[in-house]
Amino acid sequence: MSRLAELRVALVLATSTGGVGRHVAAVARGLAARGVQVAVLGPRATNERFRFCAPFRGVEIGARFRPAELLRTSNALLRLRRLTRGADLVHAHGFRAALVTALALGRARPRRRRRPAFVITFHNAMSGSDLRRAALRRVMRRLARIADAVFVVSPDLAADIGHSQRALIAAPVSTPARDTADVRRALDIPDGAAVVLAIGRLHPQKGFDLLVRATASWSPERRVVVVIAGDGPLRATLETLITDLGVDVRLLGDRADIADLLQVADVVAMPSRWEGWPLTAGEVLTAGRPLVATAVGGMPELVGDAAVLVPSDDVAALAAAIRSLLDDAETAREYGQRALRRSRELPTDDDVTAQLIACYEGLAGAS
Repeated sequence: MSRLAELRVALVLATSTGGVGRHVAAVARGLAARGVQVAVLGPRATNERFRFCAPFRGVEIGARFRPAELLRTSNALLRLRRLTRGADLVHAHGFRAALVTALALGRARPRRRRRPAFVITFHNAMSGSDLRRAALRRVMRRLARIADAVFVVSPDLAADIGHSQRALIAAPVSTPARDTADVRRALDIPDGAAVVLAIGRLHPQKGFDLLVRATASWSPERRVVVVIAGDGPLRATLETLITDLGVDVRLLGDRADIADLLQVADVVAMPSRWEGWPLTAGEVLTAGRPLVATAVGGMPELVGDAAVLVPSDDVAALAAAIRSLLDDAETAREYGQRALRRSRELPTDDDVTAQLIACYEGLAGAS
């Protein structure tokens, strides 16, 4: 007999402005629709951004673990321990959430002590120096041994952590609210100019500095406007680089009209230095837009043959790939059609929910 309606599940995440928050919001909706008693625990600012449908409880798990944040992290740990006390299962999304959750729950297995079952989804690789990455990898492997189930979003994470259970991530589907002409006018795109769109947080991981440099290498014969939707800590650096190179790159800030922007994009660029299973790429595919991306993390597996893939940190290759699609309308259309075909093969929200329900019920039945 299914215990689905009796399951009490807590989803935990740290500060998020992008893919992890969007994924957790979709998971919460799917679980609630299936009758699971689900709550979301995380920073209040993250809830303000994603408006989780499930009951929300504020737990301030910050973006980084620094000495100045030890008190806040300690408070988060104590609060998380209290809030998860009545849960059957706690599912932490991301390294920071997993670490605080592991400390809050303790090491004992559910049968030995009445703590909830513990599930982790690792969404991101570790960044920084080789020494830092090696140290954090050891912590991730330790967390994986403590957890009752572990999911990873990309093959390189599976190799790093030693777990091959892949998390299903659904591609967002959004509907444009304005027609192409209105969007071009709002963006002040000159008649006849091509549009290259990039979407994401202004962070070194996303490689937008490479895109700005690639823009500077193009011949001015055909007007190309590059627009980047997103905000983040690299904004001032990018503004300086744009000014120094004298290129037409526009930083739009955070946008709620990504579907509208995708409509006007002749090419979408994702020059990331690493990606797991990026929701943005899935959104580009469902919109049927030609995509140039870097062959990093889970990107090759996600896009298949539906995108032009280039090496990471290779400005020349990035510039050439984007320009080739801008100059060859037939090839660009072909990649747009491939994108639509590939999007129909990607996991849906129902697939994601079914995978998690199977995991949760298995753990509940074993406790």
